Amino acid sequence: MEEEPTELASVELPEGETPLKRGVAVIADVVKRLPNGPGVYRMIAANGDVLYVGKARSLKKRVTSYTRPTGLSSRIVRMIQATSAMEFVSTRTETEALLLEANLIKRLRPRFNVLLRDDKSFPYILIRRDHPAPPIEKHRGARTKTGDYFGPFASAGAVGRTLNALQKAFLIRSCTDAVYETRTRPCLLHQIKRCAAPCTGEISLEDYGELVREARDFLAGKSGTVKAELARAMEHAAEELDFEHAAIYRDRIAALSHVTSHQGINPQSVEEADVFAAYQEGGHTAIQVFFFRTGQNWGNRAYFPKADPSLEAGDVLESFLAQFYDDKPVPRLVLLSHALPEQELLQTALSEHAGRKIEVAVPQRGEKRDLVEHALTNAKEALGRRLAETSTQGRLVEGLAAAFGLDRAPRRIEVYDNSHIMGTSPVGAMIVAGPEGFVKKEYRKFNIRSTEITPGDDFGMMREVLSRRFGRLVREAGPRAGGDPTEADDDGGEESAADVSGVGPWPDLVLVDGGAGQLAAARAILDDLGIAPSDLAVVGVAKGVDRDAGRETFYIEGRQPFRLPVRDPVLYFIQRLRDEAHRFAIGSHRARRSREFVANPLDEIAGIGPTRKRALLRHFGTAKAIGRAGVEDLMAVEGISESLARVIFDHFHDGAT
Repeated sequence: MEEEPTELASVELPEGETPLKRGVAVIADVVKRLPNGPGVYRMIAANGDVLYVGKARSLKKRVTSYTRPTGLSSRIVRMIQATSAMEFVSTRTETEALLLEANLIKRLRPRFNVLLRDDKSFPYILIRRDHPAPPIEKHRGARTKTGDYFGPFASAGAVGRTLNALQKAFLIRSCTDAVYETRTRPCLLHQIKRCAAPCTGEISLEDYGELVREARDFLAGKSGTVKAELARAMEHAAEELDFEHAAIYRDRIAALSHVTSHQGINPQSVEEADVFAAYQEGGHTAIQVFFFRTGQNWGNRAYFPKADPSLEAGDVLESFLAQFYDDKPVPRLVLLSHALPEQELLQTALSEHAGRKIEVAVPQRGEKRDLVEHALTNAKEALGRRLAETSTQGRLVEGLAAAFGLDRAPRRIEVYDNSHIMGTSPVGAMIVAGPEGFVKKEYRKFNIRSTEITPGDDFGMMREVLSRRFGRLVREAGPRAGGDPTEADDDGGEESAADVSGVGPWPDLVLVDGGAGQLAAARAILDDLGIAPSDLAVVGVAKGVDRDAGRETFYIEGRQPFRLPVRDPVLYFIQRLRDEAHRFAIGSHRARRSREFVANPLDEIAGIGPTRKRALLRHFGTAKAIGRAGVEDLMAVEGISESLARVIFDHFHDGAT
């Protein structure tokens, strides 16, 4: 947990001093009051953005080094030039300082630090322990449920495939507790032999518990033992001429074999480890991580951290690891491709974070070295693909700027689309693209709230979406005119500290689905918010005749409508942007429609929470039966008072008595 900074220091600086001298003066003034002990320091720009977060064994010695800029890298010199104030926090140990530094870097995202980008949480498999018939499920996020977590898996797809095979092998339920408690007969999963149906007593809770134990053992690395037990059971059933049960055991063994055979490299000498490999080329760094649990490969993922090109691979990898494990469980072994400058300190910090001994090593030979080499090959290939895609994307974005007459290549492109069926479940969608491709963490959906919009009114939907989007942007990021927060800095183009995604908060180009009418409506909204045409380019993209791709017409204020050549790569790029916006809008609409289809009438009644809803469903079986019940019948349910029973009755009967 972050401690409060003990001091914020800044000095009055004489006019006419160079930026470097001003920065050195600020730092020199801070040094006078710094302790010799460990801690974390922050260098802060004039606008309040944190430029850099660093840790030190001795705050005074480390910060003093910045007052002698001779011999420092250009990156550090630029950082000193931009510094107008400093904060520092003292810690008890250097390991505490390292952990606090990693936490602050992830939260504040200082422009001069190595930044872990695309840091999505990993999915896990969860077998709960708070239910007599525990389900098996995919879990992502905070571990608030009681149970056993197995992972991480590199992707949701890997979890889905594994869960599918585990259901076939162990017949564990995957339904919610609400569904489990209201079942009166086995569901389809039982019919296709993927669930033992403890909900309806098709299997006793004791026998079901044995299936759960086998699943836990398998995921905990005892796959050989579990398969041997199943093989013995199959042979025994065959000897007893019970061929039906023998076939069931055979199918379960086959399902388990499917899991282990699709894990790729399965090391013999590594039970639990994460393998990291860093590869650098062209001023960029790729870090590939492989996850090994229970002797099985549970997938891999590539990262491309934002780092200064002057940093060595070991420096980037060290800062990356500290941030990576800030909110993730640490395995007993971490294998690396490069030695770290402070490897022993990182090992101590990770051990303290995990509460057990962690080994961080750079293997030199044997199977562990082969795993690192394999990860390094993947890192090299991932970076090659990334650089090729970025180069192509950059040329397309530049071509887009030329086609639309923009002053420069847009850094952030926003595309808007709507989706509904005859006006029902209307949803607006925004997707974002930049020089490196789609920025999916910046996507947004807008459930249309206004009751004044006529069903199917696309103009009204667009007005609501743009009003909400840009109204909030103006409030949170400030006006675009006079201070574009997406502008690159003169000293090297680093991103703003507030720029988490790398594309800035303000778009340079907005594409709306439609022609002159949609463009005029969009411009009217922006004009009302004080966003002038010179501040933000808006383009209407009208579909071609018969909605044919390749015959789109483009509308820009102040220009005649025009088309691009049919085979122009920029036209294909715009079509990809439009198709992605349409895909996201359709997906958001379908998700909203599905939720509305399955909504329980009890959810609309004030005072009915999950506990009372569960009690009502357990007593009556269905929401329809609850709707037919009288007040006295409702009062017979535990937790339902006379007044609440009357509320429920009135909800289903429009207040009739």
